[in-house]
Amino acid sequence: MTPLDDLLSREDPARALQSAAYHKAPRRYLGIPVPVLADLADGWRATRTVEERVALADALWQTDIHEARIAAAKLLVQARLRPDEGAWALIASWVPQFDAWAIADHACDAGARRLLADPSRLDQVESWTTSPNMWTRRAALVMTLPWAKMNKVKPQDLEIRERVLGWAAGYVADRDWFIQKAVAWWLRDLSKHDAARTRAFLAEHGERMKPFARKEAARHLA
Repeated sequence: MTPLDDLLSREDPARALQSAAYHKAPRRYLGIPVPVLADLADGWRATRTVEERVALADALWQTDIHEARIAAAKLLVQARLRPDEGAWALIASWVPQFDAWAIADHACDAGARRLLADPSRLDQVESWTTSPNMWTRRAALVMTLPWAKMNKVKPQDLEIRERVLGWAAGYVADRDWFIQKAVAWWLRDLSKHDAARTRAFLAEHGERMKPFARKEAARHLA
């Protein structure tokens, strides 16, 4: 049984209808819970080389089935992946195709590992910040969330954090809900590790954020 056959055999029509109604993006849904997809991806990953995992992830993504795309991302969620150039190239090729938050977030989780492995890739990510595609702009923040969550920040990580905060500052005038939410998400996570920097950002830019985003960003500030 191929991985795609494995997915198709687990289709739950009732859950699939609920998932389609919730996510709204026009594609096929199978109704398979994410924990099941993660377990399946773990099994597929264990028996394949890096190159084979990348090829399988590509094939699953191209089906345009909701669960297959999430499983594709799960195949590449691995901190140590060598060589990882093919995995990064594939993940980056997915970004312009994002059209819904769930698939985008799982793919960004995989992409974040590749950015941590090679931060020079942030130059490519920075080009996404001016994309006309909202989901591509959003990916630049979601994929860099690890730098908001760091406790012990090295000088180079602090530089990256400031770089991403610069992107976020450029986003505050964007009225799209998902962009505002992404800015708030980044600041909310940062506030747990650097409350002073989060307060400084909000003092400078908070008035231009939507009220819900400003409130979310400050949720953990005393």
